[in-house]
Amino acid sequence: MPSPISRYSSANHRLSRTTLSRLILSVLLVGIAAGCSNNAADATSNTSVVNAAQTETSPAKISTDNDPTVVSALQANLKASGIEETIISAVPTDMDGIYWVTAEGLPSFFTDKVGKHIIQGQIVAVGGDTPVDISAALAANTAQEALQAVDKKEMIIYPAKGETKAVVYAFTDADCGYCRKLHEEMDDINARGIEVRYLAWPRSQESVPKMEAIWCSQDRNAAMNQAKMGGNVQAPSCANPVQAHMALGSKLGVRGTPAIFTETGQQVGGYLPAAQLAQAVGAN
Repeated sequence: MPSPISRYSSANHRLSRTTLSRLILSVLLVGIAAGCSNNAADATSNTSVVNAAQTETSPAKISTDNDPTVVSALQANLKASGIEETIISAVPTDMDGIYWVTAEGLPSFFTDKVGKHIIQGQIVAVGGDTPVDISAALAANTAQEALQAVDKKEMIIYPAKGETKAVVYAFTDADCGYCRKLHEEMDDINARGIEVRYLAWPRSQESVPKMEAIWCSQDRNAAMNQAKMGGNVQAPSCANPVQAHMALGSKLGVRGTPAIFTETGQQVGGYLPAAQLAQAVGAN
């Protein structure tokens, strides 16, 4: 299997061009090196001081007030360190002096007021009745906006049967065992009122042509069904969104497949059996 970095490079050459890109991606690729076909481990286990299951998501309104002073300071500090990245915005968080940064082609991260430090990971506020994860709402908001911007025509959609109770976005790879496991339960998932919107996220360079063939097929759903059963899908080359989906997944911090997001941008898995997925997205 080729280096995951080479796959990211094919999605967005800037992702492997600078020191900052490599630093951030080195953290995200830990899951890939350890077994990227099962992102469920990332969703169900946590070795941090405060387990994710014990925290509440911050109910505070997410600020949209970009601070251009912080953006300029961070951009200048990056440039001084020989790093060329485009910083889009820096908005204040519930933590004094800490800002949520959106950068072009990179997963979001935190910085301080003077743009001197880059901080990744979970930030949890303690001291109240329960720990509050202030980073989860920020990450979900970023994901929600990015996923809503994807044209539905670019996705392969399996609609709910009857009333649509929930919609999920799933970054998928036709060669991933856990993705195939999820797909085997598609009828059950749809019957529970859940619409599944697939985006392409091939985990290796070898899987890219197969994913592109699926998206270039006249009947994408039939091609996806065939590929998920191990079939060889062939289709003429066409303009397709596979590379764009890969770049989007990288921006959202996807580390493995399947990576399942709700309409509100919360990542709930990882492979989840149909009943557990319904419970996770409130479609019971």
